[in-house]
Amino acid sequence: MIDKTVQNAADAVKDIQDGATIMMGGFGLSGIPENCIAALLERKVQNLTVISNNAGVDDFGIGLFLQKRMVKKMISSYVGENDEFERQLLSGELEVELLPQGTLAERIRAGGAGIPAFFTPAGVGTEVAVGKEVREFNGKLYLMELALHADFALVKAWKGDTAGNLIFKGTARNFNPMMATAGKITIAEVEELVPVGSLDPNAIHTPGIYVQRIFQGEKYEKRIEQRTVTA
Repeated sequence: MIDKTVQNAADAVKDIQDGATIMMGGFGLSGIPENCIAALLERKVQNLTVISNNAGVDDFGIGLFLQKRMVKKMISSYVGENDEFERQLLSGELEVELLPQGTLAERIRAGGAGIPAFFTPAGVGTEVAVGKEVREFNGKLYLMELALHADFALVKAWKGDTAGNLIFKGTARNFNPMMATAGKITIAEVEELVPVGSLDPNAIHTPGIYVQRIFQGEKYEKRIEQRTVTA
């Protein structure tokens, strides 16, 4: 069995260069690859195209990339928690492709499955449809959407083994599993790294065949965007 472990986040992302397209797992701030984000901030790579459901918040997650002007384009579905994102979008500093959330998820899944394009009714008659093929099926209009791929997919799992098999926990099982299939190189950071054979095969969400590098992360903050409590 091939051992896919690398020493740490810095080692895992050391060949991500300026201009790369990267997918970043997470939903809000849940299940984001915090260690990989920190390592990329240290490397100060530029002109990234980032595919992520959201853009983090101003002082955490992908929001830190935006503060450092590391991102040239965002492909996302929700960006409502980030004032810096809004400012860069409105000023024309940042190229943005906004998609319905289901369309984003399916474009990523299609990329991992080797499906080049698909048709969906979401977005017909809106700005989402501008420049895209529209076709009628059974009396209903559909948009053609292209699959998404990335040079690197950065994902965060609860537990993984040295062969790259991954188990996600709770809300972190969001965009992470599908992104892991759609990157040319998938880098997984996990809260607990165990030897091969330690995981129940029936519990594995992402088989190791999709993962090229894995390491055990540390010091996870696991922030919550909007914390609410009851009296």
